Amino acid sequence: MKALVFDKPDVVAPWVWARASGIYNPNGDAAIGLVEDGTIIAGVVYESYHPGASIAMHVAAEPGKRWATPHNLKVWFSYPFKQLGVNKVLAPVKQSNGPARRFNEHLGFTLETRVKGVCADGDLLIYSMDRAHCRFLGD
Repeated sequence: MKALVFDKPDVVAPWVWARASGIYNPNGDAAIGLVEDGTIIAGVVYESYHPGASIAMHVAAEPGKRWATPHNLKVWFSYPFKQLGVNKVLAPVKQSNGPARRFNEHLGFTLETRVKGVCADGDLLIYSMDRAHCRFLGD
């Protein structure tokens, strides 16, 4: 059985960051995980929160697992847009990460800017989605 986990950022965030090349900040990162049979299969970390303005979102998942359901996506986007009240969610992605870029675009993120030479293997792409364009909220 699959279940969303809201109260274990100290477990979920390091799991996501291990797959998304980041470092867990216990003083700033929030996280929601999806657990199946006691094992994390997907998660999202929220960081760089600017109240009323924006937050960054990083997603990781085990290949081949069914996790991007309408319900889970609604929860994962409701947290920043509805609970925190931000206007924009940012999704930084390495230029070399084609699957993540396609996934972000499929969700409705748009490429906002490129930061050249910031990653060891190329540029960092900053995708964004504002609340008005988020189809997962059910508003």
